[in-house]
Amino acid sequence: MKKIALTGGGTAGHITPNLALIPELKKRQFDIIYIGSKNGMEKEIIESKNIPFFGITADKLRRYIDVKNLMMPVNVLKGISEAIKILKENKVDVIFSKGGYVSVPVVIAASGLRIPVISHEADFTPGLANKIATPLSKKVCCNFEETAKMLGKKGVFTGCPIRNEILNGDRKKGLEFLNFNNDKPILFVSGGSLGSAYINNLIRKNLPAMLKVINVVHSCGKNKLDNSIHLDGYRQFEMIRSELPDVFAASDYIVGRAGANFIFELLALKKPSLLIPLSTKASRGDQILNANSFMKKNYALVLLEEDQDKKEELFFKKLEELHNRKEEMISAMTNSTEIKAIENICDIIEKEVG
Repeated sequence: MKKIALTGGGTAGHITPNLALIPELKKRQFDIIYIGSKNGMEKEIIESKNIPFFGITADKLRRYIDVKNLMMPVNVLKGISEAIKILKENKVDVIFSKGGYVSVPVVIAASGLRIPVISHEADFTPGLANKIATPLSKKVCCNFEETAKMLGKKGVFTGCPIRNEILNGDRKKGLEFLNFNNDKPILFVSGGSLGSAYINNLIRKNLPAMLKVINVVHSCGKNKLDNSIHLDGYRQFEMIRSELPDVFAASDYIVGRAGANFIFELLALKKPSLLIPLSTKASRGDQILNANSFMKKNYALVLLEEDQDKKEELFFKKLEELHNRKEEMISAMTNSTEIKAIENICDIIEKEVG
């Protein structure tokens, strides 16, 4: 059997595309291992899928002054050494890197061992990890056609690999799980796998007015529940796991960040959404580019944090617009070009191992 090492971690966005590939890779007779950070969320998620997991030392560059940055080069070198050992012992034939800081030591180690690397860039513009990985990769699979063009010969527009279970949610089961006692439309709010303090505060501040017309399902993030809130039509969770496909199916509208994998899931599900991307104060601005791309194609509306801060009622105006343009947005998403991302990516991987 051909052996592949999947890598990526730090947030769910660097893990779920790898999960989406696993069934197809198994179908194509690949033996799969996963290399992630020793203490990252990827360990629990991958081991629950019965995939052998190998942890390495990993560290990120903090975009602010922090004494921990002094140890970052040492940790990366240690991670490279650990990755070399894992790749040799497991006789890995090819790497698929989903990005995130944990992937950097693995990609560098693979390059030194002359193991081919296929990378995946989810965002409109490459992040730091993929800027490092691109020169060492045979191909870079891209969610956005514009990104593939930016990367020249190495860039391939494949689309975003999406887990089959996300696409097969049951609306009836979702409604039973949420157990609302009325027939109001349902708004699903998510700040990503780590949660968003900004979105949490925005929603909770406006809950009484929102619940007059809509039910709210709120995925808050770990340790971000507010147990003082007890309102009809409001359900809050740290994270929705196995029930997520059913909750998506039951939801009429979505409010959330603009991480690439999340918004492509919404596109595949044809869910009208209001995207609130991370600001440039907290990121390199990639989510703003992702959100604007979807807005131009009429798949979503966008609310920038700084705009909302200046104009308090803008959030409600955007929600009203989302309701009024629901059918228009569903139509635009329905007419979007369907990309068989999983098959496309696996074809590229298979070609590299012969």
